[in-house]
Amino acid sequence: MRATVIAGLARGTRAAALALGLPVVLFVAWWLLSANSTNIFLPPLSRIVEAFGQVWLSDVFLRDVLPSLRRLATGYAAALLVGVGVGYLVGRWAVVRDLTSPILAYFRVLPAPVLIPVLLVAVGIGDATKLIVIALGAVWPILLNTADGVRAVDDVQLDTAAVYRLRHRTRHGLILRAASPQIFAGARQALGISLIVMVVSEMLMSTDGLGFTVIRFQRTFAIPQMWSGVLLLGLLGFGLAKLFELIERRVLRWHRGATGREEPR
Repeated sequence: MRATVIAGLARGTRAAALALGLPVVLFVAWWLLSANSTNIFLPPLSRIVEAFGQVWLSDVFLRDVLPSLRRLATGYAAALLVGVGVGYLVGRWAVVRDLTSPILAYFRVLPAPVLIPVLLVAVGIGDATKLIVIALGAVWPILLNTADGVRAVDDVQLDTAAVYRLRHRTRHGLILRAASPQIFAGARQALGISLIVMVVSEMLMSTDGLGFTVIRFQRTFAIPQMWSGVLLLGLLGFGLAKLFELIERRVLRWHRGATGREEPR
């Protein structure tokens, strides 16, 4: 028992060292190389860290960071629902795929921020516009990966389900489960896109949020504060990616075992 605990701690320490080793080295190098900087646009990292504590460890976090996270979560959740639902239909039935193929080919290459002027006129400057933009930016990787995953489901599985006369609901569940590795791959890409589109939408049409605050610091020449916002965005992206990785690892544990890709101990 004790040996198992020690081995687990060793694996955790090794994983943490691999994940944080290079960022720590880069952070220290940035701190040392910028220590004597007199460039107003490239301040020393020590000033950026000081500004980080003054700005984000205050009521600004509640006023600007939490609204951004709420928009990100809502838009991303909407993209997940629409992407998986429509992607399942496109991948499952050829007639739906043939009907929607030209439309999907057009909109998938259309950058979501391009629609901001149209949505401002049609919807207004409220949160609804930002949520639509985030969802439109994030939906395509999920939709396309879901469709590909559903199309790639082994025919033997479908035939077996038909032979055993499983209910349609059960069959749909089996298909989604088989396609879940590709669905998660699309969802992982969509998470990064959601964060990017969220910041862009807040920079262009918001009075609060991370993007708005960073651009406000830039316009008022509060350069250390601006860099602190960029640093916070990077930390948020890193944290969200690691959280998603933990969820994916737990949900797709069966897939790694079935394909013989179980992580070494």
